[in-house]
Formats: sequence, structure tokens, C-alpha cells
Amino acid sequence: MIEKTFTFLPGIGSKKEKSIYKQGIRNWNSFLETKKVKGISEERKSLMDEEIEKAKKELYGEKLSYFLKNLPKKENYKLYELFKDELVFLDIEVDSKRNIIVVGLFDGFESKFLVKNVNLYREILKKELEKYKLVVTFNGSSFDLPLIEKQFDLPLTLLHIDLKHLCRKVGLTGSLKEIELKLNLKRPTHLYGHPADAWRTAHASQDDRYIKAMLNYNEEDLINLKPILDYCYKKIKEVNT
Repeated sequence: MIEKTFTFLPGIGSKKEKSIYKQGIRNWNSFLETKKVKGISEERKSLMDEEIEKAKKELYGEKLSYFLKNLPKKENYKLYELFKDELVFLDIEVDSKRNIIVVGLFDGFESKFLVKNVNLYREILKKELEKYKLVVTFNGSSFDLPLIEKQFDLPLTLLHIDLKHLCRKVGLTGSLKEIELKLNLKRPTHLYGHPADAWRTAHASQDDRYIKAMLNYNEEDLINLKPILDYCYKKIKEVNT
């Protein structure tokens, strides 16, 4: 899908992109092969050709820094299909004071948890995130990522797909739990509570079972992000095919 995108080019927004599509130009190669594009001067076309060649070089070299800089954040999902094997789903849990107590990571196959006072430290988290090129969250733009950056002094340079915004694009609104129900994604009934309660109980009782309950809750959040992303991506791709 990324090779059908033009909004990373200077001066090209969604409206201009639609105009390009209407001229029968559906991808980068088609744009390069077309000598004249309505609404774009020859000089600008030449500059855009150079940018597309640069984008192709970066993409095939698996260097996503170019897109981090030039692609509108709301369109990062267009890189999903090419880099789904280098992607991590992320979800945090916080206490009543919004201090991070768990960072959950899921690569599509295995889950990993960084827990406060156990293994949740800046260098460990940094090393884990450096394994990936894309990070997927639900509402992470407003919650998870800013808190990580602030509390760990850890600027994040991964391309980010925020599923809350992507869900809206396909008509899915509401909280993560509400969207799970709409897509018939089920979780055990005992995992509908709040993980902060388990954290408080664990500290009060010194009972590790409550820590495990909190991690189970986090894992359910994580693993349900993948089918939601797949659903949204498929819906969008059907419209743009």
C-alpha cells in the first residue's frame, strides 16, 4: 500500500493525491513513467520524481527514517504489510498516579513483560524497542508513548501506528474493549477489571498471583491488537484496490 501513496511528497495532501489517482496514476512507478501530471508543473514533477526514487531506495533498503520524517503519521499503517515481521504491539499499565508499572510487548508470536521493580528499566526497554521498526498501540499517541518518553527519558524513533485513529477510519469507535466486542474478540470474563487494582493488591498482600493476573490482563490487550490491525488494514485495502 505504501507504493500507492503520494502524501509524503512536498505539497501533496489527500485531496491532491486523489487528483493524481483520477489521472490513472496509481503507484510510484506509474508516476515516474508519466511525463505530465495535471496540476503539477514540470519543475515540481522533476523534484517529485527525485523524492520517489529516494523513497524507493530507502524502502528497499529497509530504512524507515525517511518515512518517519516525511509520511503523515496517520498513514504509517501503509507500511504494515511490508514490515509486519519487524513490528511490536505495545501496551502499558499504570498505577493511580499514572506511573508506569508494566510495559507489555507482543511481536505477533510471543509476549514479553517489563515490570516495575523487576526488569522495567530504561536500558532494558530501549534495547527491546531497538529490535523493531514499527510499534502499534491503541491510543498510544496520547497515552502510552508520551508517558514512556517522559518517565524513561526515552525519545521513540519507531514509526507508530495508533489503532484508535485507524479504527475510526473504518467506522469503529469506542474504547478497546468496545471495539473487541464489535469484532467478536473475546477475553476471559475475569480479565475485564482494572490491572491497577491487581497491582495494589499484590503490594498489600505480597501475593504474586495478583501480579500474574495483571500480566494476563495486559497480554489480552496486546494480543487483541493484532486482529484489530488486520481487520482495519484489510478494510482500507479493499477500498483502495
